[in-house]
Amino acid sequence: MTPDHDLAGLTIVFDLDGTLVDSAPDLMATLNRQLVIHGLPEVPMSSARHLVGHGARALLVHGFAEAGATWDEARAPELFDAFIADYLDHIADATLPFDGVVETLDRLAARGAILCIATNKRTDLSLALIAALDLGRHFPVVMGPDAVSARKPDGAHLREAVVAAGGDPARAIMVGDSATDTGAARDAAMPCVVVSFGYTEIPPAELGGDVVIDAFSDIETAIDGLLPRLAATTSPDVGAAG
Repeated sequence: MTPDHDLAGLTIVFDLDGTLVDSAPDLMATLNRQLVIHGLPEVPMSSARHLVGHGARALLVHGFAEAGATWDEARAPELFDAFIADYLDHIADATLPFDGVVETLDRLAARGAILCIATNKRTDLSLALIAALDLGRHFPVVMGPDAVSARKPDGAHLREAVVAAGGDPARAIMVGDSATDTGAARDAAMPCVVVSFGYTEIPPAELGGDVVIDAFSDIETAIDGLLPRLAATTSPDVGAAG
């Protein structure tokens, strides 16, 4: 039995898509609806799953290319706005947390850890999805690229999310599924847990994380193993940053 609050002072920063939630079905469904509207064929999940987490533009450009259509940059704002509007209407039709997410987050919080999200998904979309899945109680801070000075893989994204949550970047661990996440963790000098069930095309073991796990429920063990790597002291200005 782990003692209560033995993770007090630790912040765990989570990526969203591909780490906490399997959002690919709804993102791909939105992409395909947009393609059909423009008289183009749908694309299979396998052809674009790896682009989830890279933004609507990447999905749209790929979808048009896959359908054999020419991408019209002049229409990009219109296409982007239509994609976002449709996605918001269907943001949690088929999206679910990965197995073990809710239970594991509850245990980490009970052990005293601060939990926050640093995602390259727009903050408003992230908050809408988290609310729809009833995950909001776990995350006092959710920061998309529009809420920080620089987005992942820049370490500023992680550092600013941790400080906003009332934590210390020197006592923080990143959990993600992509090179964007591991790159940000390295830049922020944070240990990184990589989940193997996300959306990366790069083999998880080659992403440069400190630990690779195959099930979300394994995060506790991975984090316990990484604790000795963290700085022993707390940054003096953490209290003023909350």
